[in-house]
This record gives sequence, structure tokens and C-alpha cells, in this order.
Amino acid sequence: MGMTWRTAWRGLAFGILMLASAGFVAGGLMRGGFGVGSLAFIVLGAVGLAAFGGGFVAAVGGPLARRPVLELTNEGARRPARWPLPRSRDRVLPWTDVTALAALRRGVTGTKRGEQDYLVFLGTDALVELARTAERPALIAFTLADVPATTPGMPEATRWCFGVEPGWDTTLPVLVKEIRRRRTVPVVDRRTR
Repeated sequence: MGMTWRTAWRGLAFGILMLASAGFVAGGLMRGGFGVGSLAFIVLGAVGLAAFGGGFVAAVGGPLARRPVLELTNEGARRPARWPLPRSRDRVLPWTDVTALAALRRGVTGTKRGEQDYLVFLGTDALVELARTAERPALIAFTLADVPATTPGMPEATRWCFGVEPGWDTTLPVLVKEIRRRRTVPVVDRRTR
């Protein structure tokens, strides 16, 4: 994903809060550190340093860690765990569980957010048929994790839905070719209709 303005501002905010917490600790120590008020300032400052330091690391560390969103291996599609979780928490979808791929498009042309393409790994024939025949609102349900599942296998398909971001180092057609090199699966392209 990389560093964005939002990440930079969030990092700056946590940095300022860490400095304020350090000021609390310094204020408590300047008074000798033995009175109830001094101890309260030291404890509050230490808690603030720990909390805001953790927030700073989480806000800035994730974009700097540069973990991929999707990895294709001979075993299957791998969704790496978000930073700071260990790579042992990665999820893998075996190629034998992939029945088809769906290429979807969500959004409106000419708006601030514009349109975005999605790649969905489909695991059942019912989902493949839904992807082929459903109207656009039903297709968008593939891309939203908080929509109730109406078709068996929909929650699994939602977990294996990837938004193709502008910062990706590959395009959707190249990604589909790479997947088909590992397993021949049909592709339901619903980006235009």
C-alpha cells in the first residue's frame, strides 16, 4: 500500500501524543517523583508512552512493512496476514478448492473514488452461476464482508475477494494469466455488464 497522507498524519498525531506523555513523565520526575501527584504523572505518562507508542508503530509500521496482498504459489492462493501478525497466520486457499474466478467492477465513473476492479476466487458451482447471471447489486455483495450471505459459500468467496488497487505491481489480466498457469479455471468477467 505504501505511505499515504493519512498514514503520515496519523503517525504525526501519535508522535505528538508520545511527546506529551514524555512531558508527563518528565513533570513527575522534576518534582522528585515521591509524592502522590508525581507518581500519578509518572504512571499516566508511562501508560501514554506505551499506548501511543504502540499506536505509532501500528500506524506507520504497517505501510512500511510492505507485505503483499496476494501471493500465488503451487499449493494455492495465499493471503498474507496483516502486519504485525506473524506469517504463520497467513491463509491459504488450495487450488483444488477454486472452481472459477470472477472479475467484478464496483463504483461509479467520474466520482472521487471512481471505479475499482475486484478478483474473487469462487469455490462452488452455485457461486459461479450467481457470478454469471446476477444483477450488479448482487455481484457487489461478493466484495462486502458485512453483507449477509444469501448463497452457500458466499462468506468464503468474500474472504477471497481482492480489490485491485492502483498501487499493485500487476494488472488484473496478468494476474489471471498467472493463476491459469497454476490451475486452469474459467473466468467470469462481469466488469462491463
